[in-house]
Amino acid sequence: MFDITKNTKGGEPLTGNIMIEKKKALDMALSQIEKQFGKGSIMKLGEDSKLNIEAVSTGCLDLDIALGIGGLPKGRIIEVYGPESSGKTTVALHSIAEVQKLGGIAAFIDAEHALDPAYARKLGVDTENLIVSQPDTGEQGLEIAEALVRSGAVDIIVVDSVAALVPKAEIEGDMGDSHMGLQARLMSQALRKLAGAIKKSNTIAIFINQLREKIGVMFGNPETTTGGRALKFYASVRLDVRRIETLKQGDEMIGNRTRVKVVKNKVAPPFKQAEFDIMYGEGISKYGSLVDVGVNDGIVDKAGSWFSYGDIRLGQGRENAKEFLRENPEVAEEIERRIREKHGLMGNIGYGEVKNEKKPSEEKKSQDGSEEKKGD
Repeated sequence: MFDITKNTKGGEPLTGNIMIEKKKALDMALSQIEKQFGKGSIMKLGEDSKLNIEAVSTGCLDLDIALGIGGLPKGRIIEVYGPESSGKTTVALHSIAEVQKLGGIAAFIDAEHALDPAYARKLGVDTENLIVSQPDTGEQGLEIAEALVRSGAVDIIVVDSVAALVPKAEIEGDMGDSHMGLQARLMSQALRKLAGAIKKSNTIAIFINQLREKIGVMFGNPETTTGGRALKFYASVRLDVRRIETLKQGDEMIGNRTRVKVVKNKVAPPFKQAEFDIMYGEGISKYGSLVDVGVNDGIVDKAGSWFSYGDIRLGQGRENAKEFLRENPEVAEEIERRIREKHGLMGNIGYGEVKNEKKPSEEKKSQDGSEEKKGD
């Protein structure tokens, strides 16, 4: 084992004077760096008061659990991708609604020019105070995003979508012109500038992306995302959103069953999955997710088609159980609290209320007095 107190040449211990000299030299170097680049440009990791990553709920309990920290991490880049009409924008709009509930400011860069304000309102988005930009070119969209992030006033920014960030040269050129690698170069340059500013301003940056297929791939997955590889590297979280089933009520289609896979996660263990309902005109079914996760965790009991929580009967059938929770928010909040305690996620308890830190008493034991399960 290497011992720092030993002299590397002779194997003799370093004297106290040498250690003091080294500490003085280090303090002088740190002081010079801070003078040149500003306070906080360099520090010991233990000095940082914000070691724990703050998170904001996605509006879906199952997805919050899959992300491992109770939601989307602040000050990080998130990529949400998947096939058309899979629920990518819905997931992003729910995240905006959750940030706004906490008094945060949200911005939406609508590069696709396809934002539906009426649908956003139904999802809980405060459209009156949502900052929206519909840029003409990719450069313009990314410059607006950078200006908003650097202001430090925006808590969440969504770019919808990377595929629609068309370089100026392509827009001004003729229809048949070849523009190989232009968009990838644009994204690479933009993310180099944005990454540091996003961290410094503690902004959640969500980039929605589309899927394309590589030509001539015989083995492996031919699917790829647009905009080159830069976003894959810079993103702390990557979410793969897929529609797996159409929900019907009789002959009428009322929504989709959606699966989200966390394919990359720098803040918690990756490759976890979440399944939830996206109802047409309503968005993510919060109460449906509560029933599903509650049953999986053994907090909500299911006997045949009946659902119950302790002595409280929620109803016969999943839809009736959802309706009961909608009408009794205090029961829903209690179930959510117990689920989050079980998974060690005490942020975003209840509906719109956020508590980012655990109390010492909650850290030691869960509601039933047993040791809490951590990490998931």
